Amino acid sequence: MSEKDKSGKNEAAAEAEFSEISLENLSFLLREACGRAGWSSLTPVQAKSIPYLLAGRDVMVQSRTGSGKTGAYLLPIMEKIDLQKKAAQALVLVPTRELALQVSKEAQRLTEGTDFKTAMVYGGVGYGAQLEAFRSGAQLVVGTPGRILDHLLKNNLSLDNLRILIFDEADRMLSMGFYPDMVKIRKYLPGHEILSSMFSATFPPQVVRLAEQFLRAPQLLSLSGNQVHIAEIEHVYYVVPGMRKDRSLVRIIEVENPASAIIFCNTKDTVHYLSVVLKRFGYDADELSSDLAQSAREKVMARVRRGALRFLVATDVAARGIDIPDLSHVIQYEPPEDPEAYIHRAGRTGRMGASGVAISLVAEMEKFKLQSIARYYNINMQERPLPGDEELEKVVAERITALLEARLRARDNLQIERMRRFAPLARSLSQSEDQLALITMLLDDYYQQSLHAPPAPPAVETEPAAAKPQAKKRRPRPRIKKERKA
Repeated sequence: MSEKDKSGKNEAAAEAEFSEISLENLSFLLREACGRAGWSSLTPVQAKSIPYLLAGRDVMVQSRTGSGKTGAYLLPIMEKIDLQKKAAQALVLVPTRELALQVSKEAQRLTEGTDFKTAMVYGGVGYGAQLEAFRSGAQLVVGTPGRILDHLLKNNLSLDNLRILIFDEADRMLSMGFYPDMVKIRKYLPGHEILSSMFSATFPPQVVRLAEQFLRAPQLLSLSGNQVHIAEIEHVYYVVPGMRKDRSLVRIIEVENPASAIIFCNTKDTVHYLSVVLKRFGYDADELSSDLAQSAREKVMARVRRGALRFLVATDVAARGIDIPDLSHVIQYEPPEDPEAYIHRAGRTGRMGASGVAISLVAEMEKFKLQSIARYYNINMQERPLPGDEELEKVVAERITALLEARLRARDNLQIERMRRFAPLARSLSQSEDQLALITMLLDDYYQQSLHAPPAPPAVETEPAAAKPQAKKRRPRPRIKKERKA
């Protein structure tokens, strides 16, 4: 028998070994927990992923919000931690304060009446309650990467007893700008082997690269079908007012924060107009249309080939044959005239086994045409509400808080001493409605410079091995299996 045949048999045996589990097949401890939470059955994501986690296998689970993924990792955490040990044994990294609260609340429901303790950790608030949770011996720590790193740097939190590491909504954590913090957290992981798993709605190349740094030969699980894969495009549309379509796109970009995108328009006039609007809003954008002079076109194409352009605005004709590296999003500012063009546009993302997002902006009457395309091509297309002012403000506030806290962490004692001279002025400006515009301007400038700069090349770890703590062992690079396209 050839090595290939043996490998195929081994993989088939592994998949058979981890067949889906039902609530009745869980341990008594976990059945009791489900009862406390009022669960009468497991959701598909729980039934599919829990067997892998209980067996100590790293997984990358493609699962959307509301699918029950929180229970999919909390139940195995309950099974694996030692309640007699009053130390952090499970760490769940999340992108936002809201998700930290949601996960903590779910953990409290599942563990009510037991000695299980949870610590909630996020930025923008004081440290007191978080320190008290650590001192009380919380076994589960749920928090945002920036504040977790703060506590690690100050020796408030130790991960020496860590057994499980979970990344929840990994794609959104990267869109919030947490990648540098997550890489730094890795230096504090214990030398012994831990179970690491990742839950994400999509697995674009940036998320796959993150997985390569933390997970060991992860199994890829998708709820999109019976196949185990991550090659999938998420299809989304927003119904937007026709008169302010450009401002609607800006709102969507702010919330989604794509790493890179092609924005398709139907005419070269719209391409030029939208490119100007995006540049005025501070985005790294450029245009490509038949009106562009050859020299200008070559400059744009050079940036595209280097992966140094974040947003390319183009017509179908101008974008033909262009391949942007690591394209995370395709945005259809105008739905295509030809239904088949939708497939060609959306197919620009989700390449090489990764996944991506195809977003369409449609007027109220145009959505019926888009739904017709979805039915014809059997596409699961989701409608999302256009982000409102409150949601936009919340997302931007969380991002800039994370960015500023990261910058503050990087300051040495002399720099901190120097900046204290501005504390009285900052306090005075914040209390005056007339002067508040100065602080608002500074925050906006910093946000634009930090979040909307041209994309950086793929991260490569350059830190010499000698600089890492001696006790830490380099985790083996995983072999991520990808579904072979037919």
